[in-house]
Amino acid sequence: MKKFGLALLAIVAVSFSFFGGVNNAEAKGNTDNQEKPITIYLVRHGKTWFNTTGQVQGFADTPLTDVGIDQAKLVGGSLADVKFSGAYSSDLGRQRSTAQLILAENNKKTPTLTENNGFREKNFGGFEGQTNEVMWNTIMAPHGLAYKDDWSDYSALVEALGGEAGVVDAIAAADETGTAENFATVQKRGLAGMKKVIKQTEKKDGGNVLIVSSGGMIPILLEEIVPGQYQGEDIGNCSITTLKYQAGKYTLEKLADTSHLDE
Repeated sequence: MKKFGLALLAIVAVSFSFFGGVNNAEAKGNTDNQEKPITIYLVRHGKTWFNTTGQVQGFADTPLTDVGIDQAKLVGGSLADVKFSGAYSSDLGRQRSTAQLILAENNKKTPTLTENNGFREKNFGGFEGQTNEVMWNTIMAPHGLAYKDDWSDYSALVEALGGEAGVVDAIAAADETGTAENFATVQKRGLAGMKKVIKQTEKKDGGNVLIVSSGGMIPILLEEIVPGQYQGEDIGNCSITTLKYQAGKYTLEKLADTSHLDE
């Protein structure tokens, strides 16, 4: 009876070791997948008709101009040898077209473009389609600032209002229709979009990701994922902001780079 008991204990110990080893291997495998780096190329769309005429463009959408098309192609040329494991834009035509033009220049097998509405521009409500001067001076004037084509007062506005959150909320508060998005709404959908991209890319074992978004959404994402590193710099049309994601942390490598547009 004693020998039988010892034999039974030995079988249980071996079984525990075997199944424990499998679970440990699975856990290690999951950790390895999470540790693999993801490089994100976050691109603002090319120049559009409203960008040219100086009109507010959020959920409102206008097509790329010839300049915008050329800009997108230059982005594609600069990233031609990057193998993308994923590519994203929202359903806004200007973002979609920019992403398609970038991928068309790529030398590798490209992924199918996925629409993720987390990357839409902010909804400016009743200001949509109005001139930039009307909207921006509404919130700049109380701080002794003014809208300029070179956005030279924008950094001061961001500082005066305590960051991008204050800017977005000031626009929402000034919108007489009450339909402009506040910061919490924009932030929530933007971060949800980014989280979904990371999750999908981790399943593909990491790699390079293209995201085409807009000049208002990109700063909000940056403020949240790399706090303190965005200081109101201009996010120009078809600028490339490069981020690295690994082990749950984002690192900013390049901010709003436009050197490829000088070619």
